[in-house]
Amino acid sequence: MEKAIIAPHSEERPSRVKLRQHPLLRAALAFSLLVACGYASLFTAYTASRGAGTRVKVPINAHEIIQKCAHLNDIPGPPPNFGSRKESDRYVPGTKPTWIKNATIWTGNIDGLEVILEGDLFLDKGIIKAVGKVPAQILNAYDHDYLSVIDANGSWVSPGIVDLHSHLGDYSSPKLRGSDDTNSGKGLVQPWLRSLDSLNTHDDAYQLSIAGGVTTSVILPGSANAIGGQAFVIKLRPTEERSPSSMLLEPPFTFNGSGIEEVQPPRWRQLKYVPYVFILVDTIWAYRQGYEEARKLKVKQDAYCEKAATKQWDGLGDFPEDLRWEALVDVLRGKVKIQNHCYEAVDLDGIVRLTNEFKFPIAAFHHAHETYLVPELLKKAYGHTPAVALFATNARYKRESYRGSEFAPRILTDNGIQVVMKSDHPVLNSRFLMYEAQQAHYFGLASNLALASVTSTPAQIMGQDHRIGYIRKGFDADVVIWDSHPLAVGATPKQVFIDGIAQLKKPFAFPKSDVLQRAPETPNFDEETKAALEYDGLPPLEPKESISDVVIFQNFDSLFLDMGNGVEQIFTAENYVGESQIAVVQNGKLACIGTTGVCITSVNVDSRTVDLQGGSLAPGLVSYGSPLGLVHIAGEESTQDGDVFDSLMDKLPTILGGNTAVIRAVDGLQFATRDALLAYRSGVTTGVTAPCSSGLLAGLSTAFNTGAAHKLIEGAVVQDEVALHVSLSLSSSVSVSTQIATLRRLFLGGGAKGELEAQCALAQGKIPLVIGVHSADIMASLIQLKSEITKETGSKIQMTFAGASEAHMLAKEIGAAGVGVILSPARSFPFFWDMRRILPGPPLTQHSAVSTLLAHNVTVGVGVNFDESWAVRNTRFDVSWASLEAGGEISKAGAIALASSNLEILLGLASGTVSSNLIATTGGTVLDFESKVVAVASAKRGVVDLF
Repeated sequence: MEKAIIAPHSEERPSRVKLRQHPLLRAALAFSLLVACGYASLFTAYTASRGAGTRVKVPINAHEIIQKCAHLNDIPGPPPNFGSRKESDRYVPGTKPTWIKNATIWTGNIDGLEVILEGDLFLDKGIIKAVGKVPAQILNAYDHDYLSVIDANGSWVSPGIVDLHSHLGDYSSPKLRGSDDTNSGKGLVQPWLRSLDSLNTHDDAYQLSIAGGVTTSVILPGSANAIGGQAFVIKLRPTEERSPSSMLLEPPFTFNGSGIEEVQPPRWRQLKYVPYVFILVDTIWAYRQGYEEARKLKVKQDAYCEKAATKQWDGLGDFPEDLRWEALVDVLRGKVKIQNHCYEAVDLDGIVRLTNEFKFPIAAFHHAHETYLVPELLKKAYGHTPAVALFATNARYKRESYRGSEFAPRILTDNGIQVVMKSDHPVLNSRFLMYEAQQAHYFGLASNLALASVTSTPAQIMGQDHRIGYIRKGFDADVVIWDSHPLAVGATPKQVFIDGIAQLKKPFAFPKSDVLQRAPETPNFDEETKAALEYDGLPPLEPKESISDVVIFQNFDSLFLDMGNGVEQIFTAENYVGESQIAVVQNGKLACIGTTGVCITSVNVDSRTVDLQGGSLAPGLVSYGSPLGLVHIAGEESTQDGDVFDSLMDKLPTILGGNTAVIRAVDGLQFATRDALLAYRSGVTTGVTAPCSSGLLAGLSTAFNTGAAHKLIEGAVVQDEVALHVSLSLSSSVSVSTQIATLRRLFLGGGAKGELEAQCALAQGKIPLVIGVHSADIMASLIQLKSEITKETGSKIQMTFAGASEAHMLAKEIGAAGVGVILSPARSFPFFWDMRRILPGPPLTQHSAVSTLLAHNVTVGVGVNFDESWAVRNTRFDVSWASLEAGGEISKAGAIALASSNLEILLGLASGTVSSNLIATTGGTVLDFESKVVAVASAKRGVVDLF
């Protein structure tokens, strides 16, 4: 090294005097020698041996290697001093401190049993500074002019909702090809993929979900792979940076590197599993292959670290890494929260065996429709018993979910297993995640556990319960102020805070009744819960008994009837003074309403008496929008009627009548589907179903009794042909112009026999034309078409828009044109481009779509989504919700009409269809979480069915 600093060769030898004239050069020489010696000492060491000294090279980064190896198996978690932090890492400078006064606070503490009455919260620096009563010294430290003060007036306050299973941002709304990044098609096992890399910050659903109280979500990859990749936890609020990374909550300090992080302790990672993809045996083998690769890599890393620890530096080389498998290595080291989709016992068993083979824990099984049948199996999983993340009532959409039960949350918690309610957004709109907890509570989950299932429990399962999921001093200032008890039907946030920042700019809230300010006293489902287990998930759903003689209903507090002009409330105990009223039903028909003395004398036969315990009688509900009665299992083609030909794209067989064929749904009816029977037990007595179609013309719908065993029973088919159904959409394979031109020809251009018969019936107003449409622009063209047809033919077509997400934009024009509207689903969501301009209702807008349309004299009904037969059973709660968010503009009778007499008009059902069925509930009206349907009286079938 010294030769490198000798001056270039010259003829004249340098003199000593000249050297003295260059002091900087001498200093450089001395420094270079010092550095050289230092490096030599780092790179070489001498160790004694018996024979002679041997030289071993020690890596320059030896200390770093030793430190890495020392922390290789550290378990993630918060730093020891995290609880004493004074400011959140997500704090936005300039955010005003907020003092929430006089609140009823559900904290999540003491197993969710702690409630602070007339309590205060103080939020500052992105965290909760005080809970209960705010100390004076805290308040005195702030300029009150800079302090935001909210008087909650006794409103319920909860932690922000935590969604353990969402695809927000990755499966964006509205759905567009350019932003659909949910799934990869590149292989079965891909732990190297990351949901963060496709997180779209422009998803329209962020604000909607926040409006429902959701503050934190785990964003999972899709379900097209056995291991779809790494998931990430995000806060939903928009950030100044506007980037996906700025939304992350405690991401790993380094995203790659087998969990070796410079900052300790490390942070939790999340990974998505789906064992039911493709063929199960192939999937389990793919798992084992992937984990074997990870195990080998882990063994190499451990061997490397063992050598480093004993200073065996010779030939050690670089730390073993493989970017493809580093996430699975972290799984084996216990650093990853695995969110595992599993449905059936066979899936669950395979994963439990896998965990024990490769020694790693599972955080939660998701969907998990059969977990309640095998709780002891779950307890055999390696490390600890996984939690279970469930839907409340969404089941039977594929074979794996066929045995799903609404009683699963209760059964699992009874077995000591943690339960989480999740959205799988946008499968379910995460704005209504609390509704999942409400339904779980309705079917038997304890109220404290129901609230915990969307707050503290998911926070714990994802490894974030040191900062979210509870209301505690020092926790993130993620707080929701509610307009009623969070478990009450229709509960809506009045304000949502994320990191101490109010998210609703101008929230709208209507006052709610005192009844809704407490948790509902839900019905007893002990027998049904027991039966779900006894029958291995498929309990009998048929009525316990059908009585054709006399049934007397007594002790009811309200009576609603359709007297020919819509549903009216005939009786309420609240405004009645006198002898108790009874209702006598004979051969399924309402024979008498009055006092015992009046009614009993009119009946001369033995009778059965049913005590409704302060319940109610109301008309049977009607459902429209789903393929109810045509499908047993949506994901299994062999269990359903199937789709009709697309008359615009397909060449229809000549034997069918060619393109002039009009298909009838009545010919493909399938009775006693589990969805239909569950709907019947929930008060939906009539299903109106059109042929399944993805094209323009579906055909003629039919109406059927949801409780009938088969078609040949008297009253099973309520009406053979109800309405003609077509669908217009921007998503069609042909232009909207072509679709409307086809309709114009149907009415004005003549046609073959099948077309002419339908045209004639439509023109004479015998049947309505029900048009599936969401876009306000297409609706405007249809209103013009209706006017055009009327002018040219004099016909007055009865037209109904179904779906109608954007109908509120044309409420005045729709009302003036005499067009009716069926909102399907009842609470709109921007799934597609032509549905993006929804009216979300409180708290984002003062008015809802239902109330806006009713205000313009539009006849309005509510239905369910086109592929959600499972949701029909929840119709009564949908109309209850619609009534509550209208702020008193819709009465209870009006709410029931939305799914009964109004649909009778809009769909062209024969007069008296609704009034021919009567449903009896105990504990409250059909709209209440306190009530339970215990009987259905069917005049057409001549029986009273008892459950």
